[in-house]
Amino acid sequence: MHRIKTMALGVSSAALLTGMAATGAQAEELTLCWAAWDPANALVELSKDFTAESGIGMKFEFVPWTNYADRFLNELNSKGQLCDLIIGDSQWIGGSAENGHYVKLNDFFDKEGISMDDFVPATVVGYSEWPKNSPNYWALPAMGDVVGWTYRRDWFEKPELQAEFKEKFGRDLAPPTTFEELRQIGEFFQKREIDGKTVYGASIYTERGSEGITMGAMDVLYSFGFKYENPDQPYDMEGFVNSEDSVKGLEFYKALYDCCTPPGSSNSYMGEGIDAFKSGQVAMHMNFAFTWPGLYKDEAVGGDKVGFFVNPKGPGGDQYAQLGGQGISVVSYSQHQEAALKYIKWFADKDVQAKWWSLGGYSCLKAVVEDPGFPASQPYAQTFLDSMAIVKDFWAEPSYASLLQASQKRFHDYVVAGNGTAKEALDNLVKDWTEVFEDDGKL
Repeated sequence: MHRIKTMALGVSSAALLTGMAATGAQAEELTLCWAAWDPANALVELSKDFTAESGIGMKFEFVPWTNYADRFLNELNSKGQLCDLIIGDSQWIGGSAENGHYVKLNDFFDKEGISMDDFVPATVVGYSEWPKNSPNYWALPAMGDVVGWTYRRDWFEKPELQAEFKEKFGRDLAPPTTFEELRQIGEFFQKREIDGKTVYGASIYTERGSEGITMGAMDVLYSFGFKYENPDQPYDMEGFVNSEDSVKGLEFYKALYDCCTPPGSSNSYMGEGIDAFKSGQVAMHMNFAFTWPGLYKDEAVGGDKVGFFVNPKGPGGDQYAQLGGQGISVVSYSQHQEAALKYIKWFADKDVQAKWWSLGGYSCLKAVVEDPGFPASQPYAQTFLDSMAIVKDFWAEPSYASLLQASQKRFHDYVVAGNGTAKEALDNLVKDWTEVFEDDGKL
């Protein structure tokens, strides 16, 4: 998922102008639609090679995350011809396939020798397939992403803090491997003074308006045992969404919010988390992996001061992480489908994918991420690999927006507003989601 996000990072106008200017003299042009964020800058640079090789110019329509879903879903639903290619959210696959917005790519993949077996399996299921776990492909995995954590490595390595933590907890102050360890570390740093400044334990997702608190809560609930439905009976959610383990997971997420977050954290998502980490407010920071290159390069908190760790394990040893990222699709209303398919073929090439990673994109191609040199290619590369191996994702149903609105309300009302109990929140969520699927004729 990745989605209707509030984002502090954006595509620079200079990068856009550079990408567009290069296309001015081309006989044919493609417009690629995506969100306005740092990876889009990298894609502008990467796509210059496509223009040089093919003679096809590239234009880019990049929209801030706050307007991304509304803008492009409206474009698709109106059968608009703005976008020839679109890097759409993983949650759009179901609706876009069933409503005919995307070109089905199976025949094209077969013709060009593009195999989905060459991509990380989780990204194929998450970004390309509809129905899920069927060989029906509507996108090429384009931008791998997953929720993980950054931490202030320089604070963790302070000898006086290491000694104090060891005395209190009987273990080293190190990146947590369980959520209980994460909570202990959060409490240890909460309202502590470091370098003359009061700091806090962790920045987590709490945003109400789009998808933030759902992404954060699910990132924890998965590892506590949450399941969306009965594995043997689709859309049967009673006793799974609101299981005893799920309740414990949601209670933990509220406890983490109450104990360990900075003041003013009641509506925090990616941009706010970045700000909290960069400004030196927090010891740990929940966020999608796309933020890691920028944080590592940050003069104030990057370099040797920052470290990365995988989403921790739950109390029973389960370990999962919330999937992010997107696939790239050909829009069925495009008048340039042949040229758009050429771009897909070019983008799938191993050398192009390797350059995509080097520029700051997150390749999903096995030949790139399973290369022996990949883990050492960036300080966060191994954490990315380990995280992508444990991903789960939110509903990708055509009615995902209604499903998401329900979880946003139920989670925020309980975790942030403190209304009711975790059991009541999840019981109500089962009712909400049941109504959605009844309206869809699936129950």
